[in-house]
Amino acid sequence: MSQGITCVADVARHHALARPEAQALWFEGEAISYAQFDALSSQCAQALLGAGVQAGDRVGTLAKGNADFFVLWFGCLKIRACLTPVNWRLAPPEIAFILKDAGCKLLVVGRDYAETLAGLDLPDLSTVIQFEPGHPERQGFRAWIGAHPAIDPKLAALPDDDVIQLYTSGTTGLPKGVQLTETNYLASFEGATKVWAKFTPGDGVLVAMPLFHVAGANLGMLSLMQGARAVIMREVDIGLLLELIEEHRIKHAFMAPAIINMVLQHPAQGEADLSSLRHIYYGASPISEEVLTRAQARFGADFMQLYGLTETIGGGTYLPPEAHDPALGKLRACGKPTPGYEIRIRLDGRDAAVGEVGEIEIRSSGIMKGYWNRPEATAEAICPQGWFRSGDAGYFDVDGYLFIHDRVKDMIVSGGENIYPAEVENALMGHPAVADAAVIGVPDERWGEAVKAVVVLRPGAEADTASIIEHCRGQIAGFKTPKSVDYVAVLPRNPSGKVLRRELRDPYWQGRTRNVG
Repeated sequence: MSQGITCVADVARHHALARPEAQALWFEGEAISYAQFDALSSQCAQALLGAGVQAGDRVGTLAKGNADFFVLWFGCLKIRACLTPVNWRLAPPEIAFILKDAGCKLLVVGRDYAETLAGLDLPDLSTVIQFEPGHPERQGFRAWIGAHPAIDPKLAALPDDDVIQLYTSGTTGLPKGVQLTETNYLASFEGATKVWAKFTPGDGVLVAMPLFHVAGANLGMLSLMQGARAVIMREVDIGLLLELIEEHRIKHAFMAPAIINMVLQHPAQGEADLSSLRHIYYGASPISEEVLTRAQARFGADFMQLYGLTETIGGGTYLPPEAHDPALGKLRACGKPTPGYEIRIRLDGRDAAVGEVGEIEIRSSGIMKGYWNRPEATAEAICPQGWFRSGDAGYFDVDGYLFIHDRVKDMIVSGGENIYPAEVENALMGHPAVADAAVIGVPDERWGEAVKAVVVLRPGAEADTASIIEHCRGQIAGFKTPKSVDYVAVLPRNPSGKVLRRELRDPYWQGRTRNVG
């Protein structure tokens, strides 16, 4: 932990004094120094106060990646408000649900979603600002904050203050707001910088993951925390990603396995100069050994896998570069516990023995405060002793490495995005030809898993796969939409009526060493 950083907002204050002229952020040609970053975030804090935002209020953002996301975040931190990023890939009804659930009165929207709010019932949303200038009715973000003085309110943060509220889907089909606090972030800083996020001032850090995702938000935060230079992408574009690595001599990058695979297949990668790369961190979904070994050969950097969840602020385990030697047999492992995190495997109410598969549970100061306004879901996820139930099944080997075997819950991970069958099934059941439906994840070489719908048609209805998929696309985000549809006469269910998804999944996963992508 850097000296003088006692709360998250201190990150901006500390580096404005320590390295005022050094670059903090770079985005699409604009470089922002640490002194400018601190001043802009103070102006933002004053603008938020002027708009009536108070400590504990949620401030929403709906936009692709940009540097002003961090200006807004730190403006919130300086007045003890909580940033609530919304997944821009969601369908409008899903976006509306999150904004209502969080109680956002103020939203900063990106130009790509300027008209997304039209027609949505959001009675509490009183102020909408647009990151980019030029909207005929909405004030541009820089103009909005520029009307206020760069005076830091210096409100004293409390350990239990919510720093950010990231939404994750749930088995009920409704997203849940994960409350991550000052305590969580300070613990995360401490653990991450000991084993993987060892950035030095001035290092180029590529932030390519979406900022509504814990991986994207945290990588940018860890870069700022250590005085490095965060190079931010609006969204993943492999050609541009390669250009940025060259141009900015990027040393550290986080890439989901799907992105790594896309880089390897891109026609420009053969000529790209990737010699500046020192560390590539990967996670958010499993990676195949074949892709990993090819990537190691191409990038020439140290690879490190990170395993965690939004609820654990992304922390849990890490697989260090030295464990990536194929001869050690650890390429399928997700590593050993990150400092400050305890991991156990529970099976039938006891700690599992070495090699026994059970549910992965995690305990740390990095565990979320809870799910926003969902005490029952919080109590179900976190036991009184502080252990968080991950919903993942795994085991420890004799060397203490954690291996993920399967998921206890039915969640599908496609391209690093979590997808819960209940959400997709709800959409499917609205189609006039569908009598019953179940959703499973099946192997996909590009995304790890792909969403497959298994449908029972209504009497007299004909199979129309294109119509079913298009219907879903209008109800849920595109990445949740089924990529294929199978038709059956009846779904397998247990005596209580629960669909036996395992019976549907197993034929697609035969011959694989683990039942995730």
